[in-house]
Amino acid sequence: MALRPEAVNGVVSQRALGGPGGAPAWLAGLARRTDLLVAAGMVLLLVMMVVPLPPLLLDVLLVANMTVSLVALLVTMYTRDALELSVFPSLLLVATLFRLALNVSSTRLILLHGYAGQVIQQFGAFVVGGNPVVGFIIFLILVIIQFVVITRGAERVAEVAARFTLDAMPGKQMSIDADLNAGLISEEEARRRRRLIAQEADFYGAMDGAAKFIKGDAIAGIIITLINVCGGLLVGMVQRGLTFGQALQKYTLLTVGDGLVTQLPALLIATATGFVVTRAASEHHLGHDLASQLLGNHRVLQLAAGVLALLGLVPGLPVVPFMIMAAVFFFMARRRAAQEAAAVEAPEPEEAVEQPEADDLTDLIQVDPLEIELGYGLLSLADEERPGHLLDRVAGVRRQVAADLGMILPLIRVRDNMELPPTDYTIKLRGQEVARGTLLSDHYLAIGLGGGEEEIPGIPTRDPAFGLEAMWIREEHREQAELAGCTVVDPGSVLATHLTRVIRQHGWQLLGRQEVKNLLDHARERAPALVDDLIPDQLKLGDVQKVLRNLLREGLPIRDLLGILETLADRAATTRDPDVLTEYVRQGQAGVIGRQLGLTPGRPLPVMVLGPDLEEELSGALRRGEEGTTYLSLPPERLQWLTAAMTAAAQRMTARGQEPVLLAPPLVRLHLRRAIEAALPDMPVISYGELPASVQVDAVEEVGQHAL
Repeated sequence: MALRPEAVNGVVSQRALGGPGGAPAWLAGLARRTDLLVAAGMVLLLVMMVVPLPPLLLDVLLVANMTVSLVALLVTMYTRDALELSVFPSLLLVATLFRLALNVSSTRLILLHGYAGQVIQQFGAFVVGGNPVVGFIIFLILVIIQFVVITRGAERVAEVAARFTLDAMPGKQMSIDADLNAGLISEEEARRRRRLIAQEADFYGAMDGAAKFIKGDAIAGIIITLINVCGGLLVGMVQRGLTFGQALQKYTLLTVGDGLVTQLPALLIATATGFVVTRAASEHHLGHDLASQLLGNHRVLQLAAGVLALLGLVPGLPVVPFMIMAAVFFFMARRRAAQEAAAVEAPEPEEAVEQPEADDLTDLIQVDPLEIELGYGLLSLADEERPGHLLDRVAGVRRQVAADLGMILPLIRVRDNMELPPTDYTIKLRGQEVARGTLLSDHYLAIGLGGGEEEIPGIPTRDPAFGLEAMWIREEHREQAELAGCTVVDPGSVLATHLTRVIRQHGWQLLGRQEVKNLLDHARERAPALVDDLIPDQLKLGDVQKVLRNLLREGLPIRDLLGILETLADRAATTRDPDVLTEYVRQGQAGVIGRQLGLTPGRPLPVMVLGPDLEEELSGALRRGEEGTTYLSLPPERLQWLTAAMTAAAQRMTARGQEPVLLAPPLVRLHLRRAIEAALPDMPVISYGELPASVQVDAVEEVGQHAL
């Protein structure tokens, strides 16, 4: 009966490892301490270079060297991804040191005793037939193959792979962050993918350097062999009294055998290195990919068989080898053609026509609530290695919006768009573009040009967020621009400012029922009686959503959610019209509105007011719809005139250094705000009841029937 490993407190018992029928306990314990084995092996490498080894031990180490090299080659052939062999660069260093230590030990034995063990003796006598000249030529051929062909190619591929991997890191990291922002992957999965990207970059960077070990090993092999030949001749003729021919036969043969024994493993390791750096990620091992991709087309095999058969019929060429290979390829072509025919004729199994997963279809129709698309020239802004990179700034915008407006934004997706111009970016809301801008990633934006702008070289432009005149300048001119009175910001800050402005203008559209439900659940933890009394007995979730969206649409924060809900609970008994409820809430938030307007005690507020005739006209144009909501019914040309009159009055106030503010009656305030929203999105429209009683107003502009 097989023994089952038993564990107590996380430690495997000795009975499972070293009982009857198993490995000895001491050997199993040593196998668990691989760190000790590696450390002892490195110490042995140093000892081999100093202390003479007996020939038998040298034989064992030479065979071990060949075995390790062969295992490394076979492992690389079955590797599907390079990161499965992340230890390979270190293995190259250890293997190179091991071979050089073996060269030192074998050289010592050859020159001192004229004998370095059976392995070197047999390689010199059997492999090259006891002919040192032939052996030396074979040795040189192996070195040329390793050094000129395999090592040079592997070194170049490793260098290019390292460079491309490092260049692709920002794009890969941005893709991971985009998937995380979109909710497609979890935080743990995002960390795992980032870790893999870092490991991949480290691996190819290490392989670029480790390939130099193989190159140096090949050069060292040639030099060591030449030194050994000269040293052997000197020792044989001077110290041992041998003739030149005897010394050449004995020592050169051993030296060539030593070179072959060490260069064959070096060739295997070099080949394994080539496999690692040229291996693309695949779901199968190398043999499967070669068979399926190289021999997968029966027509190609048939053509190859035909060409080989024709060559066999050419007079003077050997018939047998060409006909044998033609028959082999013809047989493979017939077999492959039969497999393809069977695959076409055979009915597909039921599971082969499965419908796509529901999640896959959902991904195809998913629209991101808020996303930023970058042209390829701006991808460096999202590089996490760059100080103040875009992803951190986007996270800061979400925190700022939550602190200022009390609204939790959904995750903002940042991704590249190769269809955009290189320096352009777009901001999309539910798949629709709402803003666009241009950035120069290697410049700074100077806004609010002072008197010395003519002396500052740059590219004239406009601030994408507010449309102010600005200029793109180089970093070396930044201090000069600041001294000239400019506000100088980097491209990431420009985009973050533009994003903040877009959110303040359009963010109310992102407040869906689920987001409101989350806010109410949070409020229920603090005031459960208030929330339970209001919803669903007095108002529905959708009614509260409309009120909150109305507030955010005009830039009024909803941080004081409990105060807003208190007002709704008090007024819901008399009306359920979201627009009317919004006006009640705004009156309850008079203090917040006053702070937004920058009211100062004792200082009157300059405002724009409606003339009595226009106020009466607007009040009479209010109509009630079928659902009980009111709306402003004015002809299009009258609305156009009203917008133009308001715009002209606002421009006059701005010219006098005053912030435009429109003071309107409560009944028409909301409808008037929506009528002029497109032309004057930043102008506050307030009613009389939204101002504290202590505040005085100064009507500096009056818009009446004859305002224009």
